[in-house]
Amino acid sequence: MPKKNQVVRFKIDKESFGIDIGKVHEIVIVPEITRVPDTPDFLEGIINLRGKIVSVIDLRKRLKFNGSHRDKKNRILVTEINNRVVGLIVDEVSEVLSIDISSIEPPPEMVNSVGVEYITGVGKLEDRIILLLDLEKVLNTEEIAGLGSNGNKEEFMGAAVNNR
Repeated sequence: MPKKNQVVRFKIDKESFGIDIGKVHEIVIVPEITRVPDTPDFLEGIINLRGKIVSVIDLRKRLKFNGSHRDKKNRILVTEINNRVVGLIVDEVSEVLSIDISSIEPPPEMVNSVGVEYITGVGKLEDRIILLLDLEKVLNTEEIAGLGSNGNKEEFMGAAVNNR
């Protein structure tokens, strides 16, 4: 039986992306976001998630997609990046997929100019493809450090357990 990867599939614009399900703590409706002065434009701000402050990144801006897209389908993927809990705003979350490892190929070379540093591979499905993101590369070390002390994974997980 072929080995499979489980990924959360989401959309930005009309493109399908996936991230390893093990990196997703939860998916939430976009609450009120507090802007933080003098931060990169892709850092949308911070939210209060069950008493913990979580930095939120607009993945559309980070991946350099044009325009802004806010509607009721938007979601925040609460994820773990380099041992930090970070929220990623996406246009829509579609499903959880199981993709055969043998169906995953490296990104084509022509994609190099369009953010290939964030993409670990291309998952081939029957009727579509899905770009697989490497969350550890979505933010570099300096950007992670710039998120401050909030978002510590252990603090977040402790709060999630204590608030149940």
